[in-house]
This record gives sequence, structure tokens and C-alpha cells, in this order.
Amino acid sequence: MKKALLLLLIIPFTQIKSQWIEKAPENPEEFVNPLIGTLSKPSLSNGNTYPAVAVPHGMNLWTPQTGKNGNGWQYTYDADKIRGIKQTHQPSPWMNDYGMFSIMPVTGKMRFNEEERASWYSHKSEVSKPYYYSVYLADHNVTAELTPTERAAQMRLTYPESGDSWFVVDAFDKGSSITIIPSQNKIVGYSTRYSRGKLVGFKNYFVIYANKPFTKYSTWKEKDFVKDALEITGDHCGAVVGFATKKGEKVNLRIASSFISLEQAELNLQRELSKDSFDQTLNKAKTAWNQKLKRVEVAGGTVDQMRTFYSSLYRMLCFPHKMYEVDKDGKIVHYSPYSGKTEAGYRFAGTGFWDTFRALYPFLNLVYPDINIEMQKGLISDYREGGWLPEWSSPSYSDIMIGNNSASVVADAYLKGLRGYDIETLYQALLHGANNEGPQATGRLGIEYYKKLGYVPYDVKINENAARTLEYAYDDFAIAQLGKALGKPESEWKEYYRRSKNFQKVIDPETKLARGRNQDGSFQTPFNPFKWGDAFTEGNSWHYTWSVFQDIDGLAKLMGGRKEFSKNLDKIFELPPVFDDSYYGSTIHEIQEMVNANMGQYAHGNQPAQHIIYLYNYSGETWKTQYWVRETMNRLYQPTPDGYCGDEDNGQTSAWYIFSALGFYPVTPATDQYVLGAPLFKNAKIHLNNGNIIEIKADKNSEENRYVNALKYNGKKYSKNWLSHEELMKGATLKFEMSSQPNKQRGIDEKDFPYSYSNENK
Repeated sequence: MKKALLLLLIIPFTQIKSQWIEKAPENPEEFVNPLIGTLSKPSLSNGNTYPAVAVPHGMNLWTPQTGKNGNGWQYTYDADKIRGIKQTHQPSPWMNDYGMFSIMPVTGKMRFNEEERASWYSHKSEVSKPYYYSVYLADHNVTAELTPTERAAQMRLTYPESGDSWFVVDAFDKGSSITIIPSQNKIVGYSTRYSRGKLVGFKNYFVIYANKPFTKYSTWKEKDFVKDALEITGDHCGAVVGFATKKGEKVNLRIASSFISLEQAELNLQRELSKDSFDQTLNKAKTAWNQKLKRVEVAGGTVDQMRTFYSSLYRMLCFPHKMYEVDKDGKIVHYSPYSGKTEAGYRFAGTGFWDTFRALYPFLNLVYPDINIEMQKGLISDYREGGWLPEWSSPSYSDIMIGNNSASVVADAYLKGLRGYDIETLYQALLHGANNEGPQATGRLGIEYYKKLGYVPYDVKINENAARTLEYAYDDFAIAQLGKALGKPESEWKEYYRRSKNFQKVIDPETKLARGRNQDGSFQTPFNPFKWGDAFTEGNSWHYTWSVFQDIDGLAKLMGGRKEFSKNLDKIFELPPVFDDSYYGSTIHEIQEMVNANMGQYAHGNQPAQHIIYLYNYSGETWKTQYWVRETMNRLYQPTPDGYCGDEDNGQTSAWYIFSALGFYPVTPATDQYVLGAPLFKNAKIHLNNGNIIEIKADKNSEENRYVNALKYNGKKYSKNWLSHEELMKGATLKFEMSSQPNKQRGIDEKDFPYSYSNENK
């Protein structure tokens, strides 16, 4: 035994990290590291994540809170102190939070202020899992544990021997209320704080039960205790309750919340926690993650690759989160931010389609269609109650980002076979959004110019105009695809196909790059393709030129043909990472992340560039896709606190990794195709909702063997550079023959190239 231990101790850490896992794990949730991406700050994002403790798509998430109340960077890995364990719904620090409250155990002096109650902690005494969180709070000699359900949670606090043990409930500012009910060991309250949009009658009601009687207690308001008041309402309210504890005594808190009412919060607690112990709730949450993560099994990769893979899949299943609840009659209901009323039906929030239309939603359509059917029903609720489909829901319409990408999210779901919801209403919602300007970044800003000129002009004081034009054109394509599939009048969907060609209007024939264009038809001058912002969104012309998802071959023709197209793709990686940040007046974090990546002008840390690597498949140089996909996975993704290369953004950056590790990617949502790359693992299995399995084999896969020499599909040689969704859904075996040398003859025939609209009728 001693000899075996000695051998383990002398194995270098790097060797342990690179150890190969030859069998798919039985417990993939144990490979998840929720701390990935938490070593972030406003000036540099390594993910901008927090360690979310939740169940997949649960209404509530929880996180340890290191940042001050109201700080979007609510947990950062390099912080020293924890201020509370916080219920959160925050999709990203830039969007900030809504409907939050926190709980913090303390010992000694009775106190509640977030600075005074804060405690030193160490990552050495912190356990972070998707389904469980534990931390030792050194200043108070208390260990706090938490495990969640969809709308409830259990917290277990292990106290020292003390006559003055407490826990603080903080309902945050901007309007809150708290009530202590000593006879029931109970605290109830609500928080009204939110950060984006305009919400009608918004409240997050919460109820907390302790299994130990309160022997002392007080409410507090703003900066002061409120004596002899068990109920308090104001800008910033909370409660402190206390009791004597023995050494190692565990105090259990049962917590639930509701966006509807206190009565519904009680119902959520009774329904989801019932009489379960802390450990029973933990095991249920662990099982929920196990079942979801095991839908995709991978093997034949390093420990780090496995950790990165399952951590990315975990991120993809956190958002959007459920905003619906189940009432006393078993009916699905939700709080409506548009009317302030309780409405029937599903609803979700906490996602921005500018990010997630690209890969997150296509992955749901492939592997988790049931939850996206619920999300499509939720979009119907948004449209019926608010008059528009959201583009960034946090939790209502949010005035941020561009595009009308709800069109892609709706069209791709239906075209990938999802059914059981009112697609006719959603189609009408798409037409409405495509032809009108709406509030809070809904609809299309500049639509009258777009309909008249075919583009949003540079000189009409509409920012990010070229980017808007490119995205509107793709969104029109998605609408056309859906209209055609629904059997709508040909004149109707053909008009949207015509509009989908509008990308041509902003591709400058001189530079062959996307460029702002004035009302009179002239292109903006001066033009610097390295200038971020201005005509583009969080990127430059080198990033946005390729946002012609629907017609890559049409873009290649404008560049002078496929050879010139490939040369321009090469330039992205060959050019130095120079930039012009004059539009912003400073170097925004996305720019710095591109520079730090040392991949030329390729800015993987921001979403508009993430599909670019796959475009070599459209020009017959598939081996370059294979090379750069592996380089990106190796360089820019790690299972560490600085493991992402930019904002993770609600599962999109993770979805790129998951698709890429499996060997294909949805360049053009709202079509049937995935574009091929090269798998990362020797073996993978995707368990489809219909019971079929997609098996991906790459026996010779290794760090050196990153190129695809040949591919067999169900035992037959396969030459195409793309895979069909419809065919994959029947079940498939893909056998990749990997090599250390590129096969420059595979995938060079035009008939094997992926879909482009301009080639549809060839």
C-alpha cells in the first residue's frame, strides 16, 4: 500500500492531467468544474461565469457571492471573502441579475451588513458541483452547504459551539420586504430588484423554514436594525435570526421561491422538497444532471478534455431557465412581465439569441428537443402577452445587441422536426418582427431603410448598420425556409429569399469585405477593416464579413471565387492582431481577448467569428478546418478558472466546443445540414430522444492525428463535407480514419460542399 502511494505521489501532475480515459464515465457530472470561467473581470473575460448550483434549466440558480450586492461579477475566483449564498437568475455580468436574495451564516456579534458579515474562505475548503456547493466560512467557523431543485433548495449549516449563532437573510435593495414568523421557524419576503427592461409588478417571493427554533431575531432596513418589528418593507430589507448551537450542530434550511405569490412559493416548496432530507435532495439533483449529461457519452480523451467537455455541456443546460411554475391544480402558469399578471402557459428567460441561435439552440434540437418544445411554447407566451418575440430575454425584453435572430431559433426548431406547439402563431410573430421596429431591441431597427434600400445605411445614425444588414438577411432566409416548409404562399416566402440576398449590398467590391454603406449607395470612407464597432457589433469587418450563413458560396463569388475566398480565410489567421478601438474610446475586453489568443484576427472569444473555421469546407480545403478546430480547442478551452477565451454567453461558446469535439457544426441553422470538422475523442455516442444512437468512432485519434483521411457513414465511404440532420436522426455510425497528415484530396468536389442558397437549384 505504501509503495503504491509513493508511486502516485511521484507521478507529475501534468501526466495525471493528460491521462487518457478510455471508457465513457458512469458519472459525467463528476467531471464538471463549475468554477471554469470565474477568473474574470470587466476588462478581461475568461468566461464571465459563476459557479451555478442548479438542476438543468431550473427556475432558480444559486451561487456563492463574493462581489458586493448589485455587482454583476457576483463571484470571482480571485476574491477572498464570501458575503452570502445567493439565489440568482443572472445570465451574464453584463446583464446583471433579477429577483435575488441571499443567506449568510454568522457567529458572534449580531450583524447583517454585507461587509461585516463577509467571511474569508479558501478554494481548498470549497466544493463546487452542478448539484452541490459547500464552503468553509473561516471567520465564523461555519460550513455552508446547498443543493437545489427547480424552484427550491436545501441549505445545511454546520455551526461551532456558540451561544450566538445566526443566519442573515438579505432581500437586496430597490424594494424588498421581510417577515419573521418565530412560531413556525419561518421567514418570508420578496425582492423586486431587476436590471434590464421594464417589468410590471415584478417580485420574487421566497419562503425559508429552519429546523431549529429562533431564540433571538430582528429585521433590518437599510443600515439599521428595526427593533420590535417582525415585518418590514422598504428599499433594502432583511432579517437576522439566532440560536445557541453545539459543536458540529447542523441547522437545515428549506427554501423555495415564486415569481407569482408567497402561496405559490409554499406550494413549490412542498411539491419539490416534500419530506426529503438534504441528502435525498442532493441525490435527486445529482441524478438529474447524470441523466442529462449521459445523453452524450465520450471516451478516448485526456482527463482535461473530458472535464472541459462535460463542463461545457453543463453550461449549455443552465440557460435559458424556466420562468414557469405549476399551480395548485397542476396547470402550467407563469408571471408575465408584460402585464404583471399570472398567465397560463410556459415561459423561459435568461438568454440572448444573438449568441445562442448559432449553436446552442441547434444542439437542443438535436439532443434535447423536449425542452426546446417548451421554449417554443414560451416564445408564444412572449408574443401574445408582449406583442414581440424577445431577442434578449432578461427576464423581459432587453435593449441590447442586434439582429432579429428569434427567426433562426423558431425556424430551426420546426425544420429540425420539433412539433406539438402553435407554429402558426410563431410564424406570424416572425413576420411581424421582420417588418417593424419594436421596443427594447425587438423587431428590426432601421427596417424601413432595409426594405427600401436592401441595407441599413451607415449615415443615418443607426449604429452597427452593416452588421444589422448581414443578420437581417440571414434572418430573412430563416423565415423563407419556414414559410416554404409550412406551405405558405410562394409569393410570400420567395420575397424573404429575395431579401436574404441583401448581404450583397454591404460587401464592398473593392476590398471584398463587409463595409458600411451610405444612403446614396457610396461606401463609408475612410474604411479601416480593423476598426471595431461603428458599422459592426463587437467586432470588425474581418469578423463580420463571413456572417452570410445562408450563402457562403455566394459570398465566395463576390470575393472572386473559391480560391480568393480561401486566401481571405487564411488572412484571418496570418494577419497580426492589430485593431482600431477609436469607436469605443478604449480597448474593450473582446479586443484584448483576440490579441491574447495569438491567432491573428480570429476572435473566437466573441460569437460572430465562431463559425469561420468551418468555412474551408465550402472551398474544398477541409483539412484547414480540421487543423484550426483542434488548435482552437487545445489553445482556448481548459477546465480551469481561466478556461474560456471570452464571454461564455449562456452556452454558446460551450456549444461550439461540444459540437466541434463531436466532429461537426451547424454553420447554417434553419437548414438540414451540419458542416464537418474532426472529432476530438476516439469514441462518442449521442443518445437521441427517439431512441436512436449516433456513434462516432475515430480509433487512431490523437494529438498528432488531427486530420480526417477518410470517413465511412454506416459502413460506406462518405465524401460529403456535411451531415444531414434528418439522416442522423435515424441513427448512424460515423467512422473517421484519422491521420497525422492532411488529405488534401478529400472533400474537394463541388458536389460535396455544404448548402449555399445560390446553389440550391443546381
